[in-house]
Amino acid sequence: MFGVSPSMTLAILSALAEEQHGLVDAMQGMQCLRHAGRDFWLGRLHGHEVVCALSGIGKVAAATTTAALIERFGVRGILFTGVAGGIGAGVNVGDVVIARTFLQHDMDASPIFPRWQLPGYGCSTLACDEAATDRLVQAADSAVRSGIVASYASARVHQGLIASGDQFVSSRQASAQLRADLEAAGHAVLAVEMEGAAVAQTCLDYGTPFAAMRTISDRADDSAHVDFSDFVRTVASRYAQRVVLDFLRQTPAKKQAVC
Repeated sequence: MFGVSPSMTLAILSALAEEQHGLVDAMQGMQCLRHAGRDFWLGRLHGHEVVCALSGIGKVAAATTTAALIERFGVRGILFTGVAGGIGAGVNVGDVVIARTFLQHDMDASPIFPRWQLPGYGCSTLACDEAATDRLVQAADSAVRSGIVASYASARVHQGLIASGDQFVSSRQASAQLRADLEAAGHAVLAVEMEGAAVAQTCLDYGTPFAAMRTISDRADDSAHVDFSDFVRTVASRYAQRVVLDFLRQTPAKKQAVC
């Protein structure tokens, strides 16, 4: 679990660069290394050795980045921040969703395996690290209650299932069908995005704890009227930075001299 070894390196993985600028700028002793076609920023935050990286878009890019973090940089825990489309009842723009489980909504090896089941794993959903997720919920609750984003004063924190797939769900019909199909199979989905389940599967393979948060930027339909770039900069990135820093404060860190 996160926090077992105070000296372990934590990875902060984000979908978009705007979410990491504040975190990278706050690092002590920051250096950037290029590996596997990606930039990795190494340094210390609140006494923790951390590596920040961008996942890339889609499941393959996210899995490659996750494997590189574990293999090349020896990270012992991964925290993901990003945006998502809300498809669950009551999940609105400006809300924050903390993942308890992930599912690949475009995985379908039927009739050999049941729809959504991961061949070779015997399951459809992948669980996040429980202790880390509990701390992430606390940090998100604190951020939302603080009112740091005044335009979303009624924002809420949700926790549960997030579905990932290599499809940008952007129509009301596709969103409604996906939600109906998943709920009919007992999967009460809250949000949809394109990377989280791949990170969760890679972390499972390596035995690496994983936790994730997503800020809801739209309702995964054709009714959204949000300026996406502005939303990421003024809402999602502010939540991400506040939540990550609070999460790190909750996690005991190894005392180490800073040069």
